[in-house]
This record gives sequence, C-alpha cells and structure tokens, in this order.
Amino acid sequence: MALVCIAGDARRSESYARALGGEKAALLLTDPPYCLLTRRRKGGELRDPKGRKIERRPAVRFETVRDYRAFTAAWMETAVTHVRPGAPLVIWTNFLGKEPILETAAGLGYRHLEGEFRWAKRTTPKDGNELLLRVYEVALVLWREPPPALSAAALPKVWAVVAGYDDDGEAAAFGSHPHHKPFGVLEPLVRTYSRVGELVLDPFAGSGSVPAAAVTLGRNVACIELEAEWAALTTRRLQGAVAP
Repeated sequence: MALVCIAGDARRSESYARALGGEKAALLLTDPPYCLLTRRRKGGELRDPKGRKIERRPAVRFETVRDYRAFTAAWMETAVTHVRPGAPLVIWTNFLGKEPILETAAGLGYRHLEGEFRWAKRTTPKDGNELLLRVYEVALVLWREPPPALSAAALPKVWAVVAGYDDDGEAAAFGSHPHHKPFGVLEPLVRTYSRVGELVLDPFAGSGSVPAAAVTLGRNVACIELEAEWAALTTRRLQGAVAP
C-alpha cells in the first residue's frame, strides 16, 4: 500500500475506505485521544488550555467521561469492521480511559483482555540526580476469542517497558506531538501481534509514531489522522522510514 496518511475522521467509514482500499487489517494498534477532562472537578473552572502552535497543539479534552465514552463507541464501532475477525485490538489509553474502552470493546465482542502493556515513562526532575518512572499510559490488548497465552483460569497479564518520551529523537523531529511514543515502546507490540508483510491499522496517527514503527519493522500500514497538518507530516515521515 502507498505510504500515505489519510486526513479523515476515525468515526467515519469513508476514512477507512480511503486508507484501506477494501483490505482488512491484521492488527489494530492505535493511540486515540485519552480521557482528559476540561475541568479538574465537576462544575469547576476550565483547565488552562495553554494554546500552542500546530507542533505543540494541546491534547483533546472532554467535558465528561460520558462524552469520552460516546466518542470511544463512535470510532471503535467503525474501526472493528475493518480488521480481520481474529485480529487483536491494541489500544493506548490513560487510567481514566480504561473502563470506557473495555466496556465498548466488550459490547463489540472483544471480551478477552490479554493484559496491559504499561509505559514507565522515564523522566529526570529539574536539579535532580535521580531518574523517575511515571506509569500513566497503558496499551490494552483485546481479543474476540481467548488467545493461546490466556487460559481460562489465568488473570490478565501486566508487562512494561521503560523509556523516555523522546529516546530516539523522533518526537522533536516530527512536531513533538503530545501522544508521541518512541520506537522502543512500540516495537514489542508490533513484533508480538503482527508479522512481516501484514497490515497494521492506526486510525489516530498523530505525528506517525505507530505507522512509522510498523513500516520500520516491515509491516504494511493504513493510517488516518483528523488534523490535515499532522496527516501531511506523518506522510512525510512514513516515506522516510526504512524497512529491513
């Protein structure tokens, strides 16, 4: 497939038609907007939006968790029709977003949670000499049927990777997107849940972290991004990615 990120809405079928050309993906691996609320508490003041240019645009926020739940249902109901029946869903989220995603996925038949892949984000405090690990972002691995690794008696597993926000320098080179993931965080997921030559779908490409990792690892990609500026940037990034 052509290395082009489609500028489109992940909630609309035509975006997938343009991105996939009728194919179905072997893996959905995506990083949708997190469940971030506009107010710190119900009825409270708005959070500081901290307006920035396109390179540093603030993250999407929702008025309530109910709004986030409706958004999650809208995109996921459309996306799952474009993956193979046995394909897993690997969805990044924050802790507040886990329940809405799990509930929506279960309603669509993805009732089996293999586990949580957690990113322990490495940071260094100002004027400090120690490293801190901040576990905030997790990837939920979901299946329609129980995967071989998950027996009926087993609990969902938890595993993790330790990495800084921009260990590979890709974030700074491609707009410093708030949801950037370094290659070292994405590589285990791409390698584990897809094979070389298979098609990976990302309906929320952002600055291209997921599709670029997939291309680098020899996968085909189909990706969508709502913001045209980010979609164009992701296209340039994909066309510069080198597969083995």
